[in-house]
Amino acid sequence: MSAPAILLVDDEPNIVMSLEFLMRKNGYQVGIARNGTEALAALAETPYDLVLLDVMMPDVDGYQVCRQLRLNPARAATKVIFLSAKSQPADVQKGYEAGADLYVPKPFSTRQLMQKVRELLGNGE
Repeated sequence: MSAPAILLVDDEPNIVMSLEFLMRKNGYQVGIARNGTEALAALAETPYDLVLLDVMMPDVDGYQVCRQLRLNPARAATKVIFLSAKSQPADVQKGYEAGADLYVPKPFSTRQLMQKVRELLGNGE
């Protein structure tokens, strides 16, 4: 079985770099999108197992990306974790309403994030 594929969607290069390193180190395949438009294109092309999705992006925000993803029956199994600096209850609520599996406020601990990723992908310890 091939390693699960994770799409990282964030417009902050530092976050993308550190997450990419972390995910690869843990044995995942990693795709990168730097904005919502790229994310939607990547998701249309590749069946990712999980998307780590930033909410605030310059073009299409994370909520819209998640909603679009949820409308695609072929991608119904894709897990979505929102990573966002917007951590007000209303933002979190909006994330879950858009179809998120999990909403993780920034800053987050990478160890906790890895644990959540493993849990969602069904290979948690």
